[in-house]
Amino acid sequence: MARHNERLYIVTYDIADQKRWRQVFKVMEAYGDWLQLSVFQCRLTARRRAALAMRLDREIKPSEDHVLILDIGPADNVDLAVESLGKSFKAIERQARVI
Repeated sequence: MARHNERLYIVTYDIADQKRWRQVFKVMEAYGDWLQLSVFQCRLTARRRAALAMRLDREIKPSEDHVLILDIGPADNVDLAVESLGKSFKAIERQARVI
């Protein structure tokens, strides 16, 4: 079932402390698909995007850590173009996720 109110986001982060990095990684696993070390692809409604930002804000230390949430556009209309150098990149297929 297509969810027309979802947008595609790329979330990337630089976390100074390993313990906080692991916590942020666990939060991100609940919201998106892992692309590489500190990069996730997420399909989110406005409500889930706000919830993600609140959860991340609780985990990070603003004076040391940095999180970027890049809004790519409406999830059903985006044809994500990725140029991959080095190791091969496999596009993530949409799957139902029970939370």
